[in-house]
Amino acid sequence: MTKTELIAKIAAGAGISKAAAKKALDTTTAAIAGAVKKGDKVALVGFGTFSTVKRAARTGVNPATGAKIKIAAKKVVKFKASAAVLG
Repeated sequence: MTKTELIAKIAAGAGISKAAAKKALDTTTAAIAGAVKKGDKVALVGFGTFSTVKRAARTGVNPATGAKIKIAAKKVVKFKASAAVLG
């Protein structure tokens, strides 16, 4: 599903215009991204939880040359779907 299709579904389901649905979706995703960026967890009951986790430094392999490379530690976003979403 694309963002445009999601906006159309939100608009139809809520009985609002596509412009209002787009604004609501953009505001929601910005709020989630801002909270996760600060290190907060965002739990949407019945949907899932967004959080950040630290990924440790590790050694990888360059697929083109086969040479070993060092991959730096970093923070990544994690999403865990709720049981209701998975069925």
